[in-house]
Amino acid sequence: MTAIEQTEARPRGTRLPRRARRNQLLGAAQEVFVAQGYHAAAMDDIAERAGVSKPVLYQHFPGKLELYLALLDQHCEALLHAVRTALASTTDNKKRVEATMHAYFAYVEDEGGAFRLVFESDLTNETAVRERVDKVALDCAEAISEVIAEDTGLPREQSMLLAVGLGGVSQVVARYWLSSGGSIPREEAVQLLTSLAWRGIAGFPLHGGEGQQGQH
Repeated sequence: MTAIEQTEARPRGTRLPRRARRNQLLGAAQEVFVAQGYHAAAMDDIAERAGVSKPVLYQHFPGKLELYLALLDQHCEALLHAVRTALASTTDNKKRVEATMHAYFAYVEDEGGAFRLVFESDLTNETAVRERVDKVALDCAEAISEVIAEDTGLPREQSMLLAVGLGGVSQVVARYWLSSGGSIPREEAVQLLTSLAWRGIAGFPLHGGEGQQGQH
């Protein structure tokens, strides 16, 4: 269910279990933060979008920053889960690269626009936000680097450098693709980026020199 569906599914004044109410408030907050940015967004706007009073909103989140951080945690976790799922989806390394690219493109294309909170936040000068954004980038890179190190035998430092590069390129290109209006079909864009990344990473031989489907 999208953020819009979450917030519009319940009429004003409907009593919800605490967890459901929290999710509803997060959905409303996401819409407001994505549309207005952190600094321009107001708790009044979020309460109105959710169809609740401000006291109800403050029962769940003591302030705007705490609400923003809760959203950021949620969507950083979603990105990391998507990357890990992509890497685990196959043992064919070329398909792993493709699946990972698909994960980033799907993440930025989600109609809720949550990627903007992670990759385009106007609050990166806030330590708690910067730490979360940096952490999810490193966590994704760690997941990618584990596969690279296992298959190539490269030391951790080298594997991490390659993984940071792959993750960084993926999210930057996916965001550019979205901002350009998706003039290239998504599947074609993913294939182009996969080809670029694969030509580079395939140059590192498998550890032990054994062949593998999709490796070269």
